[in-house]
Amino acid sequence: MASKRASDLEAMIEEATVDADSDDEQLTVPETVRLTATPAQADLHAVLQLTASGRLRCSETTRRPAAATVAAVTEVLEGGDFYPAEPIAAFAWPLLLQAGGLAELAGGRLRLTDRGRTALAQPPAATIRKLWRSWISTTVIDEFNRVEHIKGQRAANVLTSVKTRRKAVVNALEGCPRDEWIAIDALFNMMCRRRETSPTIARSERGLWKLYLIDPQYGSLGYTGFADWALLEGRYTLAVLFEYAATLGLVDVEYTDPAGARTDYHANWGADYLDYLSRYDGLLAVRLNPLGAYALGLADDYQPPAKSSPPEQSLKILPNLDIVAVGDISPTDRLVLDAHAKHTSDRVWTVNAETLLDAVDAGRQLDQLTDFLKDRATHDLPEALTTLVTDVTARASKVRDRGVVRLIECADAPLATLIARDGKLRGLCTLVGDRHLAVPVEHETQFRRALRTLGHTVTAPAE
Repeated sequence: MASKRASDLEAMIEEATVDADSDDEQLTVPETVRLTATPAQADLHAVLQLTASGRLRCSETTRRPAAATVAAVTEVLEGGDFYPAEPIAAFAWPLLLQAGGLAELAGGRLRLTDRGRTALAQPPAATIRKLWRSWISTTVIDEFNRVEHIKGQRAANVLTSVKTRRKAVVNALEGCPRDEWIAIDALFNMMCRRRETSPTIARSERGLWKLYLIDPQYGSLGYTGFADWALLEGRYTLAVLFEYAATLGLVDVEYTDPAGARTDYHANWGADYLDYLSRYDGLLAVRLNPLGAYALGLADDYQPPAKSSPPEQSLKILPNLDIVAVGDISPTDRLVLDAHAKHTSDRVWTVNAETLLDAVDAGRQLDQLTDFLKDRATHDLPEALTTLVTDVTARASKVRDRGVVRLIECADAPLATLIARDGKLRGLCTLVGDRHLAVPVEHETQFRRALRTLGHTVTAPAE
C-alpha cells in the first residue's frame, strides 16, 4: 500500500512539475545549495554535548529555547545556521531533543536524559531516525506558530490538529522522488490535489475569518482569494520542511533570501508592510536524500559517505595530564574538553580526579573521553591518564543512584517489620533502620492502597 501511494505521488509530482512550468513558474537559480545529511549528524553530536554542559535554557511554559540558547547552538552548528540572522536550525534542535526524549527541562535548563547520554555513543543516523519519528507525533510546538505574520492563531477553534497536518506533510515527503530536486511550487501543486497530502490549516470557515495579517477586520483571510493554499498550507509545509526535515538532514535544500522570494501574499491587506510572510519563504527546492529515505522508512539502512580524512590530530597530552591544543579545534571538541578538564589557559586543559568526577556526576561516561583523545592526540595516551580514568570509573561505580524514594516513619519497630514482611507490601518498600521504610515514588500509590488492607494509612507530615 505504501509503495503504491509513493508511486502515485511520484506520478503526480511529474504532472505538477509540468503544470508549474506551463504557468511560467520556472525554478530560479538559488543563492545557496546545502547538502544536509552529513552536517546534521555532526550537529546532533554537538548539540548533545552542548546540552550536557548545562548551558541551554528553555521556557518551562512553551519549551522554546531562549535567545542565549539559540546563539549558543548556532556557534556549534557545522556551517552555521541557514541564515546568519534568522534562527532556523538553532531554534529547532532544542525542541527536537525534547520531543525525542533526549533532553528534559529541569529548572528551566535542558539536561540530557539517560537516552540522550546513550545517543552520544550511538550512530547518529539511527538517532536522527528516532527523532523524526518522535517529531511526527509531538505536541511540543505547532510549526505554523512560527509564521508570526499570520495573526489570530491563538484564538479558540481556529487551527486544526497539528499531528494531522504534520502527517500530511510526511505523506507528501514520502512520495518525493529520491535524490531528485523538486521545486517547491511543483510540490505545492501536487500536495493540494490530495486530502492525505494537504495539511489543512483552518478548522472551519469561521476559524479562517479569525486569521489575518495586519487588520482583523479588513485583512481577514476569510475574504475570497485572501487565503490561497500556498498562503496557509504552503507556509506550514515550508516550516516543517525547512526548520525540521532539513535540520535533521532528511532533505537537501536550495534557498535564497526570503525577502521578495514569494509574492503570493501581496494582494492581502497589510502586505505592504511585510518584506516576506515567513522566514521560510526563501526555500526554493528540496531533495530527499538517503538519510531522509532511511528516516522515513523508505530504506532499510543508511550508509554514511566515507570520511575523507580522520579527525585532525590536534591535541597533546603531557605527563602532568595537561591537554594542549597544538592545532585548531572545533567548538564541539572544546565542549568535550571543558566537560572533563579545567581550562587553565588559552590552549591548555588540565585533567584530574575532581574534573573527572564532575563529568561522571553530570552523567558522562569516561570511556568516551579516552576514545575522543585517542582520535585526536598526536601520540599514545600517557599511562598516568588511563590509570586515572580507570581509578575514577571504578570509584564512581561503587555508589549508585537508585532513584527517588518517600521515607515513611512507623511508630515502632514491630510495625515497620510487619509492613516490610507483608506479602503485598514487601515488594513495594525497603526497611531502613528499625522504624523507617523507603518507598520508591513510582510505587507510592500502590503502597498506600496495600497499606489500607492492614488497617493503616500514611499521615501527612506536620507543617
